[in-house]
Amino acid sequence: MTSHPVPRALAAVLIAAAVSACASVEPGPSVEAVDPTTSVEQADQRLAAVARERAAIEARYAEREAVCYEKFFVNHCLDDAKERRRVALVAQRNIEIEAERFKRRTKVEERDRELAAAEAAYKAEEARLATEPPPPPRDTTDLPPPKPSPAASRMARRNARAAEEAARAPQEAAKAAANAREFEERKRKAEQKQRDVAERVAEREAKAAARRAEEAKKAQEAKAAAPAGK
Repeated sequence: MTSHPVPRALAAVLIAAAVSACASVEPGPSVEAVDPTTSVEQADQRLAAVARERAAIEARYAEREAVCYEKFFVNHCLDDAKERRRVALVAQRNIEIEAERFKRRTKVEERDRELAAAEAAYKAEEARLATEPPPPPRDTTDLPPPKPSPAASRMARRNARAAEEAARAPQEAAKAAANAREFEERKRKAEQKQRDVAERVAEREAKAAARRAEEAKKAQEAKAAAPAGK
């Protein structure tokens, strides 16, 4: 059987190219230690720089990703690009953490200093007052009486109005009762007047009916007594 040296040679070339490609990949960057922040202004500058650098990292990753799809070993190239992106983002995160920690620590220290200064001022004032003699009592004989507060004045006016209303309540109740009795009396008289008028009208109508009946009876009697020939 005849051997085919050309396919074997092609396979050897491909394997060598793969080994060469693997060997030619540059190692990813390592995360460096973060220099300590020394001021709040520097911390703010670092945080702003982190935001800008993160955008640049994503842009570079997009560029590398596009280039990788044009290479023969796509997955290896993509893995390298992702690793570079990860390491770069970790480095920026470390800078961000250090800057934020410095700002928090600075704020806590500033608050502690303010509390300590306030406590020292309070103790100094207490010590000064302890060394001074107490003031003499004030002579209040010539002082004008204190003015009532607006709230007390409003309360007094409201109480006065309530007392006046309570004093007028019995009189108003008696007046209302008298008005009710007067109304009932007028109503009773009006109803009685209506009944009297109705009785007089009925009496007149009864008398008129009786007269008409008497006149009709007389007319019938006269007609019956008249001669038949007439």
